[in-house]
Amino acid sequence: MVRTCCVLGCNVRSYDRHGNKVGLSFYAFPTWKQREGAHVSDVTKRRRLAWIAAVRRADIKFCYVSRYQLVCSRHFHSGKPAYEMDQTNPDWVPTLHMGHSEIRTSHSDRHRRRTQRQQNKVLFGGKRQPHPQPQSLILKVTGADAENIDIREKQTEDQQLTNDCVHCVQSRAEINRLLEENRKLKSKLDKTELNENFLKGDTEKVKYYTGFTCFAIFMSVLENVKAFLTASKKLSHFQMLLLTLMQLRLDLPVQHLSYLFNVSYKTLSSVFSDTIDVLHARFGILVHWPERHCLQATMPPQFTDTFGNRVAIIVDCFEIRTERPSNLKARAQTYSHYKGTHTMKYLIRITPQGAISFISKGWGGRASDKHITEQCGILNKLLPGDVVLADRGFDIRDAVGMMCAEVKIPAFTRGFCQLDAKDIENTRAIAHLRIHVERVIGSLRNKFKMLHTTMPIRSLLPCEGEDVTFLDKIVRVCCVLVNMCPSVVVKPGTHETCTC
Repeated sequence: MVRTCCVLGCNVRSYDRHGNKVGLSFYAFPTWKQREGAHVSDVTKRRRLAWIAAVRRADIKFCYVSRYQLVCSRHFHSGKPAYEMDQTNPDWVPTLHMGHSEIRTSHSDRHRRRTQRQQNKVLFGGKRQPHPQPQSLILKVTGADAENIDIREKQTEDQQLTNDCVHCVQSRAEINRLLEENRKLKSKLDKTELNENFLKGDTEKVKYYTGFTCFAIFMSVLENVKAFLTASKKLSHFQMLLLTLMQLRLDLPVQHLSYLFNVSYKTLSSVFSDTIDVLHARFGILVHWPERHCLQATMPPQFTDTFGNRVAIIVDCFEIRTERPSNLKARAQTYSHYKGTHTMKYLIRITPQGAISFISKGWGGRASDKHITEQCGILNKLLPGDVVLADRGFDIRDAVGMMCAEVKIPAFTRGFCQLDAKDIENTRAIAHLRIHVERVIGSLRNKFKMLHTTMPIRSLLPCEGEDVTFLDKIVRVCCVLVNMCPSVVVKPGTHETCTC
C-alpha cells in the first residue's frame, strides 16, 4: 500500500514489501501567531514565509495552506522541525531533499557551536571558555561564499560576546562604586540627623548636649520614660528626650530647636512641657533624704576629722531671675535686694557626699533664708544629734535646737575688730566644708544654662491640679540629672558604698 502525503512529491511507503511499518512523520506548515506579542508574531511570520519559499509550490500561499499539505521528516536533519523560536537551528526550515539547489542548507555544526557558547556564557558569567575544535568539519553548504559568511558571523558573535563581557565588568564596577558612595553618604546623614546615631559612640557629644557622662545613662533614662511619653508623628521618643535635655543644658532658643528638629514652635513647646512632666513624675524621688546609717557609713574623711559622723546636711539658697510681674504684690514679693531684680529663691540641701537630697519649692526673692528654712519643712527631717552646716544668713539656731540638733555657721565679729583664734579656726573649718554646697550649686547652674536665663511669668503659675509650678519641676529635674553625674565632693572609688 503506497500513499503520497508530502507536498514535495516524495513517494513514501507506509509499509515496506515485507509488511514492516516505516517510522516516518508528517508535519503541517507553521502558523502565524499574531496574539502572543510582537516578537513572536514576527518570528512565526518569517518562519511560515521561509517554509513556503523552501517548498516552492505555486498552489501554496501564505494566506492559506491546506491542513492536508504536509512536509515529511525526510527533509529535516533531526527528523522533525525545530522549536519555532530557535532560529539558528538547521531544522527551523526544511532543507534536505528539496528537489532544487537554490535553498542553502543550514550548517548544523555552526548551530552546535553557537549553542555551546550560550551555555558557557550562562555557566561562567560571560567569560568564554576554550573548547576543543573538531578534527574534521564536513560542510554541507551550497554556495561559494558560505564558509566566509560563517566565519564573519562567528567573528561578529565573538566580538559581541567580548563587548558584553567588558560592559558587564564596567557595570559591576560602577554599581560597586555607587553602593560604596551611598553607604558613605548614609553614614554622614546619620551623623547629622538627631537620632541615636547622632550621639552613639561619641562621649564628648553626649556630655555637651545632655550633660550625662556616657550614652548608656541617656539610654537608661529613655527606657524608664518612653512608655509615658506622648506619641508624636514627627518626633521619636529619643528625639523628645534629647530635645528636652538640649533645652535645659544649652538654653537654645525655641525657634532654633524647631528648625533643628523640623517641627513647629507650638509642637516643640508642647513636647518640652510634656517631657518635663514625665521626668519630674518618674525621677523626682531621686532627690530624697537618706537614712542616718547610710550617711554615716559613707561619710567622707574631711567631715569625720572635724565633726565626727554627725554632719547631716549642708544648706544654702540660690536664685533664678524672672520677668517682672504685672501684679504689684507679686512684684514686691519677687524683688531681690541682693540680686537687684525679680527672682525666685530655692533652698537646696546636700549630703556630705555631695548628693542633692532636698530642694524646696520656689519662694519670692524677697523671702529671707531663715524664713524659707523654717517654712519649707526641711527641719522636720532632722534627728537628735544632727549637725547642720550653713552660711551666716541662716540664723536658725532656735529652730534647729527645737529638733535637738545643732547648726554650725561662721562666727560673727559682734562689734569687735576681729575674731579670736578659736573662732577663726572654727570658721575656717566650717567654711572649708560648707563650700561644697556652693560647688554643687555652681555645677547645677553651669551644667544647665536654662537656670541662668530670665524665666517667663507663665512658668511661675501653679500647674493644673498640682501645688507646684512648672519652674519648680524644671529645678527638681535639673537636680535629679546632677545626681546622675559624678559627685563634685567625693571622687569615685574614694569611699565605701552603703549596701542598705
